[in-house]
Amino acid sequence: MATPKNKPPQTDPPVYVKYFGLAFQMCAIIGLGSYLGYWLHLRSNMEFPLYLLLGCFLSTAIAFYQLFKSISPKKNK
Repeated sequence: MATPKNKPPQTDPPVYVKYFGLAFQMCAIIGLGSYLGYWLHLRSNMEFPLYLLLGCFLSTAIAFYQLFKSISPKKNK
């Protein structure tokens, strides 16, 4: 298989692209969890926003777990 001689070498994307993606992922997880809690709160007719608080806290915990899992160094086996 012949490769073109004028093709520039592949370079890795800048580091900030990875962190921008992680920030967007965190915002999406927390936003969806909070919206789900808000929706459940409206459907439950409770005065205390229990589902909203659970949605916010659980989605924040999931987002941080995903963040730490993504930035931790990979172990080679």
